[in-house]
Amino acid sequence: MTLDAGASPVAGVVLGPGVAVARDRLRFQFSSSSGPGGQNVNKRATKCQLRVHLIDLKMREDQLRRFIDLAAGHLTDDGEVVISSDVFRSQERNKSETVLRLRELVLRSLKAPKVRRATKPTYGSRQRRLETKKRRGDVKRQRAGGED
Repeated sequence: MTLDAGASPVAGVVLGPGVAVARDRLRFQFSSSSGPGGQNVNKRATKCQLRVHLIDLKMREDQLRRFIDLAAGHLTDDGEVVISSDVFRSQERNKSETVLRLRELVLRSLKAPKVRRATKPTYGSRQRRLETKKRRGDVKRQRAGGED
């Protein structure tokens, strides 16, 4: 996956339907990685850290609330989303991976949760419950024997 996948030159990086961020609002920082790379890991800055402000994610309020809940571990106190990757040996692939992870978070926050419909207990479950209560009552009744 390349960084340009799903992006248009006008809008910047498209993160989902109706959600795009200008390229200059995405800040990338690179540092030495602890991931794969052998001796190369000490010489190259392949770990990528993506930073973007919540304000720059143009989303509806309900979607933004869901995004904040989903990305709670990636948020800073000043409203910045921080996503890092050191999975790959290449700086470019780690950069693409951070954008992909941000895109996945945005897509998950765009979906409204399913509304739970209240259901009644089934006939069988009610019968099993009553049978269990009856058995438990019998056990207690047997314990309450005569006194010595």
